[in-house]
Amino acid sequence: MAEKKEQKIKKEKTPKVKVKVKETVAKVDIPVRLEGIYKKEIVPSLMKKINYKSVMQVPKLSKIVINMGVGAAASDSKVLDDAVKIIETISGQKSSIRIAKKAISNFKLREGMKIGTKVTLRRDNMYEFLDRMINIVLPRVRDFRGLSDKSFDGRGNYTLGVKEHVIFPEIDIDRVNKVLGMDITFVTTAKTDAEAYELLLAFGFPFIKKELKSA
Repeated sequence: MAEKKEQKIKKEKTPKVKVKVKETVAKVDIPVRLEGIYKKEIVPSLMKKINYKSVMQVPKLSKIVINMGVGAAASDSKVLDDAVKIIETISGQKSSIRIAKKAISNFKLREGMKIGTKVTLRRDNMYEFLDRMINIVLPRVRDFRGLSDKSFDGRGNYTLGVKEHVIFPEIDIDRVNKVLGMDITFVTTAKTDAEAYELLLAFGFPFIKKELKSA
């Protein structure tokens, strides 16, 4: 009996040690497909085609700006709310509200009125959106026959007008109240439109035909 009591006392005196196990989660950088293609294939190809002497001269895509103007927002604020949800769903990024800088009486527009929304994509988000735009969105356009090469601004930037936002697969058509359009601008570091054309063509832009004259 005395031995059993001693064993119980020893068990009670031994402190319980809690071991904390730290779970280490390895961070894996997911490579962006078009970014890898640009570095490995497009840069060497453009250097040979346009005779660049340095890699730093090769133009690149710096950002993509998605702009959605909503004129009906002047009379109905719900239209602007829908536009914000649409542009954020498409881009996966928070958008900013655009405000009128001047008052125009003919359009019932007052200074400071909310008239649209826009978002600017850079780096990984930019390349992911470009990849979806070329390979998924544009083929969904009704009677699509290619992009016009006349939408360059003279400084190496290209603007694409989209009439219906429902071409994006992220949009649930059953919940669409009103079909809205948008402008998508691809901003490059190219000095001329001809160089920007070659860059976008290398990325896979389905242009109809080239009608640009090199500067």
